[in-house]
Amino acid sequence: MSANASPPSSGYLTTHVLDTARGCPAEGIPISLYRVSGNSHRKIAQTVTNKDGRTDTPILDAAHFKIGTYELIFFTGDYLRATGQTSEDFLFLDQIPIRFGLADGTAHYHVPLLLSPFGYSTYRGS
Repeated sequence: MSANASPPSSGYLTTHVLDTARGCPAEGIPISLYRVSGNSHRKIAQTVTNKDGRTDTPILDAAHFKIGTYELIFFTGDYLRATGQTSEDFLFLDQIPIRFGLADGTAHYHVPLLLSPFGYSTYRGS
C-alpha cells in the first residue's frame, strides 16, 4: 500500500424511514446519498425504500466506504401526498437533507428518518 492510499475499510451505511404519523414503515421514498467536500456535493448512490421502510442493500457498502462528510436527501413529498397526509402544493417537508460525518472506517453507521408531515427526527442507530 502506498503512503497516500487509505487502508481498506469494512464500514458501511444503512438507513430506513418510519412514518411516525401513521405508525408504519414508509415504502417508496427515494433517497440520494452525496459525498460533501466544502461546497461541493457529488451524488454517489440512490435508492428507494422497500415495504419495510429500509433499503434492500446498504446505501454505502464497504467497498465504497470512505471517512468524510455525507448528506442523505429523503424525497418525501410524493409519499406524503400519496398517503393522504397533505394536499398542499407546497409541502412543509418535500425534501429532507441530513448531513453527517463518518469518522470510523470500520463501523456500521445507521441514519434513520422518523417522518411526519410537519416534523422529523434522526439519530445514529445501530
